[in-house]
Amino acid sequence: MSSTEIALARPAAAAVETLSRRDRRLGKILLAPALAYIFVLVAIPFLLAVFLSLTNSSAGSLEFSFVGLQNFRSVLSSAVFLRALRNTFVFTLVSQGLVIVMGNILARALMKPFRGKLLVRFLILLPWAAPISLATLGWLWIFDSTFSVINWMLKVVGWLGPGQWYYWLGDPVLGMVAIITVHVWRMLPFSTVILLAGLTSIPKEIHEAARVDGAGFWRQHFRITLPLVRPALMVAIIFRLLDALRIFDLIYVLTPNSAATKTMSVISRENLFDFDKFAYGSAQSTFLFLMIAVMTGLYIWLGKVRFDGGDR
Repeated sequence: MSSTEIALARPAAAAVETLSRRDRRLGKILLAPALAYIFVLVAIPFLLAVFLSLTNSSAGSLEFSFVGLQNFRSVLSSAVFLRALRNTFVFTLVSQGLVIVMGNILARALMKPFRGKLLVRFLILLPWAAPISLATLGWLWIFDSTFSVINWMLKVVGWLGPGQWYYWLGDPVLGMVAIITVHVWRMLPFSTVILLAGLTSIPKEIHEAARVDGAGFWRQHFRITLPLVRPALMVAIIFRLLDALRIFDLIYVLTPNSAATKTMSVISRENLFDFDKFAYGSAQSTFLFLMIAVMTGLYIWLGKVRFDGGDR
């Protein structure tokens, strides 16, 4: 390269470097509001909850002292908390299993051409678009002990005899069934849309080649569909898992006074605001956060080991 070409290349390189520096500065400026929002509304409250969980602080008093892990030991030895922990796991496992299975069925059905397909897609998305508070109030009437449309329909078809009646929100088992039903109805559209996007991204030629080789439906499903749709499936499961473990609004509206359906979020809120036990409630909230973080990290790790490690 001649000296003239070197002299011309230097300004061009300097211009590229200046542009790159400007891009990095612009990126930091655009990220600043989001980072400030996360720091003020997420990081600070979380650190404050961890701090309070290590003290004996209570409402109405600024005096406190550090007690270490005493609150966490009290939480793990509490029968109320252990029952809420069991309710949380039952609700999460059952609801998420139903959401994933039914979402897969709906996504496969929506891939088939049929008349009124756009209308069906619109109707499936309605539960996700409806405000959760208004939708839950509607379900509150559906499960009402006197006006329940479900009970009246079962009575018409002969399922319920004279003197038989289901008290959906008063019975411990039926109360959990009601909450799971509403949650599945609410979250099914989200999982369906994500799984539908993953299924439509699979080239048709792959399934056609598999059918030519003699692979049946189930073999194609486990050997082709699931591995290729894994990223979308992991996103759907993680988001639904987080929502299920932190469930609060449905239980607070449908069964606020039933101990058989209270989850960890509900009892944490009760201790923080109803019973003025800031330290104890903060310990429960911190424990819930740690449990969610561990379960999410374990799920992601198992997914990588199962799929990525097995392909090597």
